[in-house]
Amino acid sequence: MSLFDKHVIFEKNSILLLVGILIAVAIGGLVEIVPLFYLKSTIEKAEGVRPYSPLELAGRNIYIREGCYNCHSQMVRPLRDEIERYGHFSLAAESMYDHPFQWSSKRTGPDLARVGAKYSDQWHREHLTNPRSIVPDSIMPGYPFLAKNELEYTHITEVMKTNRLVGVPYTDDQIANAAADLKAQANPDDKTVDAMLKRYPKAVARDFDGDVTKVSEMDALVAYLQMLGTLVDFKLYDDKANLR
Repeated sequence: MSLFDKHVIFEKNSILLLVGILIAVAIGGLVEIVPLFYLKSTIEKAEGVRPYSPLELAGRNIYIREGCYNCHSQMVRPLRDEIERYGHFSLAAESMYDHPFQWSSKRTGPDLARVGAKYSDQWHREHLTNPRSIVPDSIMPGYPFLAKNELEYTHITEVMKTNRLVGVPYTDDQIANAAADLKAQANPDDKTVDAMLKRYPKAVARDFDGDVTKVSEMDALVAYLQMLGTLVDFKLYDDKANLR
């Protein structure tokens, strides 16, 4: 009897099959759990991570509304081919303010964890409006209405308060200035841009949709995409600091 034929023993004996399943699950569990004992915390300290700005948060909600997570993941696995393609593997700290997180596993399209600052705003606008103008073989639907729709942000304060309830450390100052900060990030000439940048370090204020006369859903979604993976400076990050 060859090694591959020995499964017959399990197929004919349900008790042995049950024991075999329990052993396999136990080994798999140990492989997942034991490495965690070498870490000080499952969420490492990473300089630069902050809550989303109001405009980025609104863009994230549009990302979820349009179901982008169905085809795009946001987690670079610690595997050589993934790191070579996308960059440094994702840190738990980078998703600590995500409710819900967008790791996902479906990759009909590429992983977006490090898409921020990789392409220009114009590239994103054209890609979202007509994906095949950028990638001829793309099966992604177009979202041209995003540039036409003015962003509805009257409820952004309540959204931030809700996020604070589940652990996102938005301050009273950030919540009180939510609407003003949202408009300032989409208009680099706004007088309150400096105050917004002080509240949200590394945020970028510019006219993301190419139309400074209004704040559109395109502004919000591009602002969100352009910040993904940009908060942590991996040239300074010490990946050994979290080990015991």
